[in-house]
Amino acid sequence: MSSHEVVPAALDGERIDRLVAMITGESRARVNDWIDAGLVARNGAVITSHSLRIAEGDVIDIDVDLDAPLTALVPEADVDITVVHADEDLLVVDKQAGLVVHPGAGNTTGTLVQGLLARYPEIAQVGDPARPGIVHRLDKDTSGLMVVARTQAAHEELVAMLSAHEIERRYLTLVWGIPESGAGLVDAPIGRSHRDPTRMVVSARGKEARTTYTVLETFEDPVPMALLECRLETGRTHQIRVHMAAIGHAVVGDERYRGVRPAVSTPRMVLHSASLRFDHPVRDDVELSFDSPLPADLAAVVERVRNP
Repeated sequence: MSSHEVVPAALDGERIDRLVAMITGESRARVNDWIDAGLVARNGAVITSHSLRIAEGDVIDIDVDLDAPLTALVPEADVDITVVHADEDLLVVDKQAGLVVHPGAGNTTGTLVQGLLARYPEIAQVGDPARPGIVHRLDKDTSGLMVVARTQAAHEELVAMLSAHEIERRYLTLVWGIPESGAGLVDAPIGRSHRDPTRMVVSARGKEARTTYTVLETFEDPVPMALLECRLETGRTHQIRVHMAAIGHAVVGDERYRGVRPAVSTPRMVLHSASLRFDHPVRDDVELSFDSPLPADLAAVVERVRNP
């Protein structure tokens, strides 16, 4: 898998090693190793200089699997994992905030996948070897429910169900401001920002993305805020965060998408995967339903807003 990026005007004149480090989240030392190995190209020509200055409109190709683990997937029994359901075909995990789902750039140990491998070694043969068993992901600082496949048959069916919108995923989030209507749909494609490749943005050239939301509770003091339930109809990177920011209601505590403001102090962004509903991928006539309440750190934030 490779990354294909067009240099935006804001990065005109930047060094190639700094640009690639920004895109991948990797250290410049590792990026320079990639350059030395001929894995980075500009406009189709392999780059040999770490300090090459790139220009607006340059096309940068990085021929590296950015999702692959940087070290072997070694099982780690000491990773703290809460499993709320386990059968022969799948697991449902209630992920804690701060836990990275699988190894990647900057996170090589202590991930959810490595903890699961210590308990359920069979998932090593399921799905993508870089993230075995994983059907969908949560951001590092997002807590809550995830489904993980234990067999290849279950993995293939769950991925198909996800693509067909047959897995209902609902999130709780606290946002700045109060939406004008009590419920709504954000139907706006999402793609990678050309100005900052680490961010996602609403873009006509992006992939289809739809999020529905329902206002559960509103607050006026110290500033207007709302507790929402958001339902994902698609599963793009940072989807809820991007969509809420796009309609002027950024997730409270979200550093990347303008959600940090002095009115409310939060330990992390207020976003939690609270509900999963789906038919069992292998067993007929078995419906699965799971709920996870707001964890203590986020519940405390909401309570402070509710009772200032």
